[in-house]
Amino acid sequence: MNLKEIAKLAGVSTVTVSNVINGKYNRASKDTIERIQKIVEENHYQPSATARSLITKKSRIIGVVIPWVDEGESFAKNPYNAQMLGYLSSYIRSRDYYLMLSCVEWTSQILPDVATWNVDGIFVLSTFAQDALQLSEKLHIPAVFIDTYPTDASLVTVGIEDRQGGYLAARYLLDKGHRDIAFVGTPIRLPGVEQERYFGFCDAFADLGVDPGPDHRFEIANSRYSLGVKVGREIGAAARRFTAVAVMSDVVAFGVMEGLRQSGLRVPEDVSVVGFDDLPECEYSHPRLTSVSQHLEEKARVAGDCLFAMLECGKILPGARKVSVELAERDSVVPRTVEKPER
Repeated sequence: MNLKEIAKLAGVSTVTVSNVINGKYNRASKDTIERIQKIVEENHYQPSATARSLITKKSRIIGVVIPWVDEGESFAKNPYNAQMLGYLSSYIRSRDYYLMLSCVEWTSQILPDVATWNVDGIFVLSTFAQDALQLSEKLHIPAVFIDTYPTDASLVTVGIEDRQGGYLAARYLLDKGHRDIAFVGTPIRLPGVEQERYFGFCDAFADLGVDPGPDHRFEIANSRYSLGVKVGREIGAAARRFTAVAVMSDVVAFGVMEGLRQSGLRVPEDVSVVGFDDLPECEYSHPRLTSVSQHLEEKARVAGDCLFAMLECGKILPGARKVSVELAERDSVVPRTVEKPER
């Protein structure tokens, strides 16, 4: 069935049918609207997405951009990406829109896709502030940058209380009696998620008047399990005897635990470990991983509300929105009550 056939059955023009199907009710009477809707429902008519796009000037497509994915690599290697994509997808579907996923090595590579697919808006995950600013200047659609720390007031960003998260991880270990605590994360040279978490880690020590000591920070290039294993072995072999590790990614924390085991150390009996993200996998690891929860579903909802508010009002609503964090306590931490045994 097509518009002409519906129009003939309803006794109206194809323009009227098109208006009703696309929600333009001000140009038709109540009886006409109900008559057309009944015919559409009884005949299971599904309007063409392409035709609807031409009429409404909207594609009803929302892009989700995941950067830093090398060619030939799966974005799902990082469970965080998979979780965020799942929550964003659910939100987009709930608003009767479609999702277009684009995994790119560099954020700027998304521009041809945006132009080709004529997307109505996009979410961009975990990109640098300067890249976000350059991209937003070239876009003519609403964009929400998730886990980006804005350096410009024009950006629309959604994140979490990262500094509080780093603080919670360190303070929890300190309250358990640990003082020799390693920090594992990606570089902190530039403002952003990792730098804020490290600042929070240091804040917890300062609150108790405790010095984190030298050589406590272990830097990795990115949040990969294999790098976690490597740094776990480094911590296990370090001259300083760390009794606990605060890791700024669950995926890396799983690797750290494996690296510690390969060094002959037990988790948590010899070394306690706290992760960050509170991924579902934390319940499946052995021991179950204590982790700082980002409330990923809530973060996706806030990002979604922000993007669709801009779509509805037709203008950019700049600002930084943040979601709270909390510690999810499990089995990977024990109190520090005795001296660590000699190797």
